[in-house]
Amino acid sequence: MARIVVLGAGFAGLWAAIGAARKRDEIGANDDIEIRLVDRNPYHNIRVRNYETDLDGIALPLPQLLDPIGVSHGLGEVEAIDPARRKISLVTSGGEETLDYDRLVLALGSEVMRPAIPGLAEHAFDVDTYAAALRLDDHLVSLGRGASAPGRSTVVVVGAGFTGIEVAAEMPARLARAGISGSRRIILVDPNPAVGATIGAQAQPVIETALAALEVETRLGVRVVSVEAAGMHLSSGEFIPAQTVIWCAGMRASPLAAGFPEPRDRHGRLLVDPFMRVADVGGVFAAGDVALSVIDGLHPTVMSCQFARPMGRFAGHNVIADLAGLPMLPLRIDWYVTVLDLGGWGALYTEGWDREVRTTGAAAKATKETINRKRIYPPLTGSRDELFAAAAPIVQAPPPSYGAR
Repeated sequence: MARIVVLGAGFAGLWAAIGAARKRDEIGANDDIEIRLVDRNPYHNIRVRNYETDLDGIALPLPQLLDPIGVSHGLGEVEAIDPARRKISLVTSGGEETLDYDRLVLALGSEVMRPAIPGLAEHAFDVDTYAAALRLDDHLVSLGRGASAPGRSTVVVVGAGFTGIEVAAEMPARLARAGISGSRRIILVDPNPAVGATIGAQAQPVIETALAALEVETRLGVRVVSVEAAGMHLSSGEFIPAQTVIWCAGMRASPLAAGFPEPRDRHGRLLVDPFMRVADVGGVFAAGDVALSVIDGLHPTVMSCQFARPMGRFAGHNVIADLAGLPMLPLRIDWYVTVLDLGGWGALYTEGWDREVRTTGAAAKATKETINRKRIYPPLTGSRDELFAAAAPIVQAPPPSYGAR
């Protein structure tokens, strides 16, 4: 029996596994091809919701999604990949294991970058994973139950990109839920001279308005020098007393991508062709944040679920087609949007690669909630037919834009 291994159960990996099972069923090869998914966790994390106040329903058990379609799954930490020998080295609960494959879909995603800043590893939180989001939530609840102390009601968020802005904007609601009242302070720190410098000139005034309404302070053009339990030192000389520091400054592809031949981009992503095949490596496909694809002949994919999900679907379809000697389908996406959550103020919705602002406030928030709570979820009914239908190798239409101007 031929074996396809999917590494990673994020947006790309999950949909690659379901898409592969769909194509396997379509060609009647269920008894000839094994599909196995490996991840360090037994769940699929709706990662883009890790910043939210309510974390219920964002970790979906893999058996619920994969058992109905005949995809096996196991827990393991990937230690190394040998593409020449087509072998994967894993560490599992039973010890070290080696897994052979005929075809591989690499979908190990990305991780937050943590530079060697004194005290950062020991004292800073993040929302990069479900476990990290729970740890932050437990910390905030603990502070809410504790006695008043310097920095107890102050949260410093480092990184004023998409994730950092969403974390900061959601923090008033998170602090209120944790029972932290009174003179709360939320401070957004970034080395750039403007908030949302990478999001676009049209978006910046909207973001600034929202943060001001939410009473989020900023410290711009400065860097973090060190972090300690009592607060943070900045390059400006300022010390901010804070018992909560959240690091949201930059992402990189899984370090395991470095084990493959170049080319890779500055984020460590592997270059893939329109069929999601890794350049110059036989039998290996890649999708999601670990891969870079030029999806319209001009623009490379962005590290987001907007691209990870279709990349996964096409990778899953194509890995079966490749194994069976059938024609593969190229991925092409001719639209791009961004939807930035701005907490209690609303949201910001842009269209196009120049990020033209289309809606803001409550209207954009409706779009964001449609995405976060419906659009990016797999079917949860356990229906094989519904899972297969959702994994069809097609590109969805853009999300709804309520009241676009």
